[in-house]
Amino acid sequence: MHLPQPCTLSLALLSASSTLLQAAAALPVLASPLPSINIGVDVPMDTPSPSQQHYADPAPVPQTGLDVAGYPPAPPGLALAQVHVYVRHGERTPVGVRLNTGPAPVPEHWMLCNAAHAFRGAVADLLPPDEDAPFRRVVERKDGTPADGQCLLGELTDVGRESTYAYGRALRALYIDRLAFLPPTLPPAADALVYFRSTHAPRTLASLQQIMRGMYPPPTWGAGGGPVLRVRNAKDETLSGNALACPKLRTLLYSFAQAAAAAHNATLAPLDATLSKYLNGAPLRVDGSPRASGVMDTVRAARAHGIAVPPPLSDARVVRVIEAAVVAEWFGGYKAEGVRRLGMGPLLGELGAKLGAMAGEGRGARLLVHSGHDAGLAALLATLDVFDDAWPEFTASITFELFSRTDATKQRGPVLQRVMATLGRAAPSDDHYVRMRYQNKNMVLPLCAGAGDHLPGHPEFCTLAKFRARVAELVPADWEGECAVDSP
Repeated sequence: MHLPQPCTLSLALLSASSTLLQAAAALPVLASPLPSINIGVDVPMDTPSPSQQHYADPAPVPQTGLDVAGYPPAPPGLALAQVHVYVRHGERTPVGVRLNTGPAPVPEHWMLCNAAHAFRGAVADLLPPDEDAPFRRVVERKDGTPADGQCLLGELTDVGRESTYAYGRALRALYIDRLAFLPPTLPPAADALVYFRSTHAPRTLASLQQIMRGMYPPPTWGAGGGPVLRVRNAKDETLSGNALACPKLRTLLYSFAQAAAAAHNATLAPLDATLSKYLNGAPLRVDGSPRASGVMDTVRAARAHGIAVPPPLSDARVVRVIEAAVVAEWFGGYKAEGVRRLGMGPLLGELGAKLGAMAGEGRGARLLVHSGHDAGLAALLATLDVFDDAWPEFTASITFELFSRTDATKQRGPVLQRVMATLGRAAPSDDHYVRMRYQNKNMVLPLCAGAGDHLPGHPEFCTLAKFRARVAELVPADWEGECAVDSP
């Protein structure tokens, strides 16, 4: 799917946010763990009958936001040169209907998408007279009943819009206000400064629009207008392992999923007596119906919105057992070099090339934000051997920060490079470092553990040379060729 060009319409609509907020001010505000601006309207969920409702909805489980105050500055002598951000979309509805029967049902219909629908109506009077007003979207149920405010399956909710907006505000607070890494307003040639890209899924597109609005709201746009939001066709996507376009990857992932079922179904069996009554009598299995991954998807979405789930599925001990099985099913394959190459090689190749272009030529955007999915983040962490086997939260993010040396050592670099060039050899790339962070924590990459492969005394600062050398091992020379099912 191509994003309509130019991409400015959706971003221009964001400038109407103040109108929406005024319209919503007189209405109850959706409960949210975020202290930020509220942009949603609370409409009650479909409520089970009193005979089914045995417990009250809990408070939403807060997701980990970007910690601006706790951000650790680089050691003296290093200057930030480029930042790559990979962020999961915000809170959404489940991708399927599950756990909606039994003694403690989760609602089938989630009435948590009022902001997006009201927003379309709020901007109508802000458009020029010759422009068509945005349509107001209403979900129609199977019986033909319109349900204003109801979310589609897998849709970004009002809470998700808040959290991604807050994430954008945090990016601004960190990289503009605190570090002065970026200017407070966009220059005419914004593409030379910032880069925004999303997968083609509506929830990631909506999340990125909120992030962009939080980071660079319309009043900060220069003469060139707002930033561009980029999106690729599914066959060209690299932000997650692209099994759609790579048959060999699809085959490998399926085999690892089968292995996970064989290994972990036995660990799920002891939960049958506790959980089956919430699953229409079915046992919970990796490859069951419903699948363990589907149940966890519903549970995590519900808890993030303060929606009650069957009590056993709020027990951390039970959740750990299920999560271990689901993580093995989805990401166990990324312990294998072949899966890493086909799944994350394309993304890492793009990352390595952009880091190299900035380090070598000063070419490229300074901040690059990518809006994707949990599967992409976990696969990337696993490929670099720093995955903690915990499913990524909503708005979880990975950053790769490129630093350049600014001290006297770097001043000698050009001279050394000229000498080495005269001798016909490449100069060592020891003036740049890469720091990977995940959920506000520095990641110490095993690939950089060796002496000389990281900044002395700071193992989290991997030399760019070592990082790119490992990336080169993971990037297929002929990805399409290796993706052939009969490839070795």
